[in-house]
Amino acid sequence: MLIAAALAFVLGVLAALPLPVLPPPGWLVVAALVLSPGWRRPLVRLAGVALLGFCWSLWPLSVPLCQPFPDELVRVPLVVEGRVDALPVRRGGATRFTFLIEHASAAGESVEFTGRVSLSWYRDAPLLSPGQRWRLPVRLKPVHGYANPGGFDYERWLFARRVVATGNLRAGEPPRLLDPAPSGYRLARLRQRLADHLAATLGERPALGAVQALTLGLRDALTPRDWEVLTRTGTNHLLAISGLHVAVIATAVFWLARLLWSRSRRLSLWLAAPRAAALFAAGAALGYAALAGFAISTQRALIMLAVVLGALFWRRPLRPWQGVVLALAGVVALDPLAPLGVGFWLSFGAVAAILLALTGRLPSRSPWRRWGQVQWAVSIGLLPLLLLLFARASLVAPLVNLVAVALFSLLLPLLLVAAVLSLLPGLAAPLHAVAWLLEQGLAGLGWIADQPWAAFALAARPPWVWLAAILGVALLLAPRGLPGRWLGLVGLAALALVRPQPPPPGALWLTLVDVGQGLAVVARTHEHTLVYDTGPGFASGFETGSAVLVPLLRAQGVERVDRLVISHADRDHAGGLAGLRRGVEVRRVDSGEPAALGLDGVGRCRAGQGWSWSGVRFRFLYPVTGGGSGNDASCVLRIEVGDVSVLLTGDIGAAVERQLVARHGAALRSRVLVLAHHGSASSSSAALLDAVDPELALVASGYANHYGFPAETVCARLIARDIETRGTAHEGALTLRLDAEGLSIEPGWRARHDRLWRHRPAAGCAPRCPWACGRARTLSAWFVPLPAPLTAPTCRERAPAISRTD
Repeated sequence: MLIAAALAFVLGVLAALPLPVLPPPGWLVVAALVLSPGWRRPLVRLAGVALLGFCWSLWPLSVPLCQPFPDELVRVPLVVEGRVDALPVRRGGATRFTFLIEHASAAGESVEFTGRVSLSWYRDAPLLSPGQRWRLPVRLKPVHGYANPGGFDYERWLFARRVVATGNLRAGEPPRLLDPAPSGYRLARLRQRLADHLAATLGERPALGAVQALTLGLRDALTPRDWEVLTRTGTNHLLAISGLHVAVIATAVFWLARLLWSRSRRLSLWLAAPRAAALFAAGAALGYAALAGFAISTQRALIMLAVVLGALFWRRPLRPWQGVVLALAGVVALDPLAPLGVGFWLSFGAVAAILLALTGRLPSRSPWRRWGQVQWAVSIGLLPLLLLLFARASLVAPLVNLVAVALFSLLLPLLLVAAVLSLLPGLAAPLHAVAWLLEQGLAGLGWIADQPWAAFALAARPPWVWLAAILGVALLLAPRGLPGRWLGLVGLAALALVRPQPPPPGALWLTLVDVGQGLAVVARTHEHTLVYDTGPGFASGFETGSAVLVPLLRAQGVERVDRLVISHADRDHAGGLAGLRRGVEVRRVDSGEPAALGLDGVGRCRAGQGWSWSGVRFRFLYPVTGGGSGNDASCVLRIEVGDVSVLLTGDIGAAVERQLVARHGAALRSRVLVLAHHGSASSSSAALLDAVDPELALVASGYANHYGFPAETVCARLIARDIETRGTAHEGALTLRLDAEGLSIEPGWRARHDRLWRHRPAAGCAPRCPWACGRARTLSAWFVPLPAPLTAPTCRERAPAISRTD
């Protein structure tokens, strides 16, 4: 019954996470009252435990949801006081850190906002230390990430860490250190000193990032190339402290302690060697987890290890599946938001795969055979999860991990010992020796990762396909005597054979990608794909080509880009070019500024050039002559599907718009217009809007961008002409479908994938929390569900009235 209750508790916690809003509290009370009379019945009791788990998750959910950062304070100059709440990260000339705000004010008046925020300090940032109390001038905005198919869910990642806003320091009042570092942050400061010591000892060695990751759980020094190598070889788990690392250290300490303890008769009579070894192993695991800052992954490992070692110490029989379920319940009880992290599913998925493959079988006499069975179980067992979570998986992972994990298990204890010895004067040589071994291993992995057959990507699949694949893997890993194991191949076959359908001949699917303050458009026909602009790149090295466009193309099943049009060379349009070309094959590149891109073989787009793909016509309308530069060199592209057309205008200004109107006149008419220059007041003139006469205007801009795009004057022109306006800032990626029957536009990605952590711009006061905004003071708030929050339109009705002839 205990195991069933633990599983019911876990299911109750999991049931709360996919909700779009928190339920009214009154219905939870009613549910408890309904269940209470039948408490003695086992099924009713389990339902009550599940309800308890559901309610247990509401507190950590309600804290960020009921006290969100107010939209009305977006980019308002604030002065905040609080403490540095975690180890700062220095990268690309900026320092990024988590800050716990204790008090905030605007224009000298107190603001009712406290909570954890993520800040960036770009200029003259001092060496920050956890626990320091600062007074900082900042600008903040709610957590708002890119919202696209296949992309990384930045909002979920920060929500799981209780971060409710992001921002940066602003010019104005100078930052002031109020208090150095209190005693409560001793562990964090110790980890920072150790990280600085490792950096000073190893200098510029390539293995520095790997050493810091394995000893302290700090992965900030790892380069994008390092992560690409680890991902393509399926070994990224080796440099992220998790259950494997804790288990290696605990196992090594357990066997060493047991060996030494058993040599003393007096100690063995006082406490049996296995029980004493369990205590030493638990202490070693706790110390290693402390070095890693008690990251979520190490917390999971500690709980799982505590269940196993506790059963050993108290001499309780524990079946493997019972241990997994109890550890699972312990993890979600300690942190109900843990399932929001992919590591949660990969950790328990790996353990479940091993148990499925080995439980109920006679153990092999060969240790290498047993080791191979474990690696095969993990590789095949996690395959559906890896493809579901990351849209790609490594083909070489089983063979690579067969060797890498074994070598790593020997190297990790040596590394920790060498790191400790390096703290003593003159004993840095062992650390350099281990670092050299790590460098050789990473070089070997790099060679394997560079092979084209090392990994493969998979497009998005319907939910039933993923369920069939997971069940299929479970059948394949089950004992041989189970009837129907062959059906597991059917589940995996569905994963391989069911593919997303491309647009039919004569149709166009166009996606305005959410790349923040930039532009990227993906246009797909039956057999071809065009990408218009690639979004921004930043000085830190982050760019939207590899981070946004490549995952989106993979999710859509696109393996190559037949034509890439870079409207002009500004960083917010061409910043993702290199990342896109690294991730997918690009057959042809055209641009309005080909020389500025720094690539060979780039063509120049010219007015009159055109081509046809599967009945869809593409034609450049501008520039007429080459040699231009800047915004007004942008390629203007018109896409026609029957009588429906889309006009892409890059960053052209009003002067170029007048040229287009004079040259083409009524031929510019298009049902869809992507506004030039993100809705800037210098573009989207009345003359162009009247000539194009669109039904729908799309705006690619960043949420709360400091330019104020789309401009109020542009919004007023659109409103005066009854032009529907949609934008990526509030809705995420927008997908249009054009065919001979007309035009349809899907709801934005945010609306189609609404979750508790998803930001809803201008959705009102605490839109997902029934207890906020004074609602709890009314009886109806306890039972009436919250109305669906409104999504702010791209252009608001507050824009001043301007006539159609302005």
